[in-house]
Amino acid sequence: MRFKNSAYVILIWLTSCLVFAAGADLPRSIKMESFGAVEGNSVALYTLTNVHGLEVRVTNYGCIIVSVRVPDKRGRMDDVVLGFDNFARYLDNKPFFGALVGRYANRIAKARFTLDGVQYFLAANNGPNSLHGGNKGFNKVIWKAEPFEHRDGVGLIFTYTSKDGEEGYPGNLSVKVTYTLTNQDELVLEYEATTDKATPVNLTQHTYFNLAGEGEGDILAHELMLNADRFTPVDQALIPTGELRAVKNTPMDFTRSTAIGARINQNDEQLVLGHGYDFNFVIDRTGIGPELAARVREPKTGRVMEVYTTEPGVQFYTGNFLEGSVIGKQGHVYKQYFGFCLETQHFPDSPNHPDFPTTILKPGQVYKSRTSYKFSVEK
Repeated sequence: MRFKNSAYVILIWLTSCLVFAAGADLPRSIKMESFGAVEGNSVALYTLTNVHGLEVRVTNYGCIIVSVRVPDKRGRMDDVVLGFDNFARYLDNKPFFGALVGRYANRIAKARFTLDGVQYFLAANNGPNSLHGGNKGFNKVIWKAEPFEHRDGVGLIFTYTSKDGEEGYPGNLSVKVTYTLTNQDELVLEYEATTDKATPVNLTQHTYFNLAGEGEGDILAHELMLNADRFTPVDQALIPTGELRAVKNTPMDFTRSTAIGARINQNDEQLVLGHGYDFNFVIDRTGIGPELAARVREPKTGRVMEVYTTEPGVQFYTGNFLEGSVIGKQGHVYKQYFGFCLETQHFPDSPNHPDFPTTILKPGQVYKSRTSYKFSVEK
């Protein structure tokens, strides 16, 4: 009898293993824990898990994506985003690891713009320019977070009100950002904002990805396709010149899947200015809904990430300024080209370029933007 019972237990265990291997769904979940404190205010860390076991960890400090764990072609789960092991390190997050950036993502030339005849002065935190919202942008504030679950996934609704004059920007701006981890293995980011005074708004997510695994070397062998046949070239201060230049016959041409490192060291004026890729690409849009902006494949692991967005542009950045000075998770030294960003956005310095798609939000209007990162594997 003892033998029969043991055999029965083994049979049940083997059956459960086979069910799991066949792709049976797991319980989705959302968990919250303490992550630290800043200026006497507690900070939370949320862990989102979908039915396939994909896991995204997010904090309400700067809406920072702390980790994203996805499988490779053998089913091994790895964290594929750069960052830090503890909250204290995020207080001096100069590379903007995982951060939501605003009120204006990217650069504004000479830290100033004119709107309705009034000149506004911003913090010059990137040489003479303003970068990613200034000295205390949206990445350095605590957001109110509301977890939710629905049939298709789990997520968080973040809200924050940026006061009139904050970092030099006009208007009280009410912002709502929703992060959803779906059961289709997508991380969906939805942005909304309203204002009581005309103001520039340009929000994005600044996560650095390495689909081989965080800290597993450079991303130069990753294969990238960008749905963009033009980009916005820059001057020596990395400010767009105003031109929309064709990528054809240049190192900027990723209209066909190409290794990121294939041309990164070419003696090209733009690559020299950017110390690698750090450019806004003009997405070839056909409508107003989300469209494919980029597709990245890591050859060894088979991991694939597709980026869909309603935005007109995407900033492709190859971690050019890491250069080994940042110690990340598990003591990993983050060197140049150890991560890439695909920041969906309106164009840099648009308030000073009337020919660019407008970033001015007016009272009575609603700013809306949607971006999704879809993960899969190719075996």
